Amino acid sequence: MIERYSLPEMRSVWTEQRKLEIWLEIETLACEAMADIGQIPREDAEQIRAKGAFDIANVLEIEKRTNHDVIAFLEDVAWRVGPAARWIHQGLTSSDLLDTTLAVQMLQSCDILAGDIRKLREAVAKRAVEHKFTPMIGRSHGIHAEPITFGLKLALMYDEFSRALERIGQMRERIRVGKISGAVGTHAHLDPKVEKSVCEKLGLKPADLSTQIIQRDRHAEFMTTLALVASSVDRWATEFRHLQRTEVLEVEEYFSPGQKGSSAMPHKRNPITGERLSGLARVIRGNAMAALENVALWHERDISHSSVERIILPDSCTLLDYMLVTLTKLVANLLVYPENMRRNMELTGGLYASQSALLMLTEKGLDRKDAYEAVQRAAMKTWKDGGGLAKNLSEEPTVSRHLSASDIEKACAPERHFRFVDDKFRALGIEG
Repeated sequence: MIERYSLPEMRSVWTEQRKLEIWLEIETLACEAMADIGQIPREDAEQIRAKGAFDIANVLEIEKRTNHDVIAFLEDVAWRVGPAARWIHQGLTSSDLLDTTLAVQMLQSCDILAGDIRKLREAVAKRAVEHKFTPMIGRSHGIHAEPITFGLKLALMYDEFSRALERIGQMRERIRVGKISGAVGTHAHLDPKVEKSVCEKLGLKPADLSTQIIQRDRHAEFMTTLALVASSVDRWATEFRHLQRTEVLEVEEYFSPGQKGSSAMPHKRNPITGERLSGLARVIRGNAMAALENVALWHERDISHSSVERIILPDSCTLLDYMLVTLTKLVANLLVYPENMRRNMELTGGLYASQSALLMLTEKGLDRKDAYEAVQRAAMKTWKDGGGLAKNLSEEPTVSRHLSASDIEKACAPERHFRFVDDKFRALGIEG
């Protein structure tokens, strides 16, 4: 079993303590860069590095008076540093701190989420190999179609999350951007060398051009990427929920000893984890819409995006982290019922072989329209009266004139649908 999961790592990225730590590091790095180009005394930069500190409680107390979080922070730090603090925030604006810090936090969040996706794919690959040749019915429109294997279904999941991993990586590069360029991005009071130095030491690239802020199309892409990954989580949670329905019961979420499914009905074993994941995906998709609304700001900046981002960025990163780890646990512990898969596959009396019979008839020289109608007559008889498709095909004159009993048996064999399963697994790089 995968142990119960907590989220200290992702949560720590978005704490107030961590945010102010990054603020202090940005201010300190900026002073050191200014000292490197001779803009401020070296000894003052060393004092700022040595004495720079803050107390969250005191910052919050000062903010009650200033009604400005960055000024409250700067006052608290200056009190601790002493005279050298006059160089702190020299030529900077609040968003130099805020947006560069957000870039660091989003970057760290991407790395955590990428690790989550890799672990999920490992769990999925393991179960896919386990059930590579476990036959089940494929469904389109919710209706029985042709046989697949449960392993192929999971291989598809593995492939989908490879794209999620790729998207996270691509988006990571576009949000790996900081700015230390002043009130409207012109570097009027700050040499661009300072911005370059600070960003490089934080693992960021300096923005090619910024206003007072980094443009919010980057943040919108970050959020829409999270929403897309969350939607993939939702897609598979929904799949497993459908497969757990009582009349299907091909898979089931693990139900632990002592767990209860309903306050009223003692028999219930509900897919609550999948339902929770589907619900949380809606939250992240809604947050992505708010991020898109943040793109259109006034001129060089307004503040309408700020309050939104204080909610949607930490919430969405933490939620998606939780969702990915929870889905990994769901997959690893998923109860699979091959006997029910086989039972359900045979519910229609072999109707899944209708296309095989159709194609065999055309290969024998019959016109496709005539072949289709002949097989459909046998299929509709199977739907209505039962008897099995193989029997009804043999009793259909058009079919029996072209196909022998052994031909019909071959057409109705489910194994023909699994000939290329190994090839598909190899193409995806799933070993085993």
